[in-house]
Amino acid sequence: MAPVREGLITALDIGSSKVAALIAQPTEDGLLVLGTGQRESRGVRRGFIADMSATEGAVREAVEQAERIARTNIDEVWLTFSAGGLVSEVASVEVELAGERISERHIAELLDAGRRSIDPDGRTVLHAQPALYTIDGLKGVQNPLGLYAERLGVDIHVVVAEPSPIRNLDHCVRSAHLAVQQIVASPVATAMSCLSQEERELGVALVELGAEVTNVSLIAGGLLVGLASLPVGAADITDDIASAIGTRRAQAERMKCFHGSAQTSPRDNHDMIEVAPLSGEGDATSEPARITRAQLIAVIRQRLEQIFGSIDQALKELGFVGPIGRQVVLTGGGAELKGIADYAQSVLGRAVRIGRPRGLIGLPEAHSGPAFATLAGLVQFAASNPIDLRPPTVPNAIRLSPRNFIQRMIAAAKSGY
Repeated sequence: MAPVREGLITALDIGSSKVAALIAQPTEDGLLVLGTGQRESRGVRRGFIADMSATEGAVREAVEQAERIARTNIDEVWLTFSAGGLVSEVASVEVELAGERISERHIAELLDAGRRSIDPDGRTVLHAQPALYTIDGLKGVQNPLGLYAERLGVDIHVVVAEPSPIRNLDHCVRSAHLAVQQIVASPVATAMSCLSQEERELGVALVELGAEVTNVSLIAGGLLVGLASLPVGAADITDDIASAIGTRRAQAERMKCFHGSAQTSPRDNHDMIEVAPLSGEGDATSEPARITRAQLIAVIRQRLEQIFGSIDQALKELGFVGPIGRQVVLTGGGAELKGIADYAQSVLGRAVRIGRPRGLIGLPEAHSGPAFATLAGLVQFAASNPIDLRPPTVPNAIRLSPRNFIQRMIAAAKSGY
């Protein structure tokens, strides 16, 4: 049995379509990927845990696959949360210095005052990170240490979520005998791997087109300054294809991935696609059903119109308009659809690019697409060791015995996984 190795970072992304795990090790050259695992998600609906035991099994399988590849065992993970109910705010706090020179003590007192000022109003605080400092009204100071000031302030980036979904997610992972280091809001993690530092500073809209949830977030000044969650995603396109053509979901997903597109071309009326019957039992003597690629694309575009109409409305409600609202980064599994960047650009009237994970060494080709941007970003977030001002009443980590992988192995044997 492989030993637990110190210093490893394990990211776990529990989505509506897949559960993915990644084990990485910080090195002098950067974050080195040691192992990855992926399983079909079972028991997650629109980002929420709907079947605890099924999700627990998928988590265990994905983590154990990553462990086998990495030849090690892990006992704690970083989690992402992407369901609705996320709220992002920027809180400001200020203290009087009476012209003194700013010391470590002053900064510690300021951050302590910021911690006391956070009022989650019954919700769970996922993030409370100090951003830029303010000196006598001058904003945008990165390091005020050693400067003289009358007043010292700081902007605190706070992300909160409804407590019940967070508890369900936490309990599901702990039931798989894994400790939870921290639960991270999906847009915060995704921005770490998809956006450059300059993009995060100047301002960009990040659209995560997942299987059943689409998150629209605004990043500016290095902060998540706006967020909207839409209960629709790429899996709805698959369901539309299955319903319109009369085939199984698995076949519809395959058709979408291999033959589907968000853009039309003159050849679409001539390219034919075989359709497996919904029952899975075809008549061996009859010709298989066929449709044109144009028919498939028509179904896809009908749903895309609804999805991107909602995205456009969300961007306007978040204030992403005018000269600042020009750049959109599209990521998530839905961003792998052919031609979707050009389609989104024409509908939104903004520059659109596909956001793919970057910044990791040895990331497998199968995990280098936009569907894994959140997973890669979660590792980078964990490695950045951010300052956290969450109130002490909110549990920061739930730790188990460092030998709890034995408990997992016993539980797996009993449950048949």
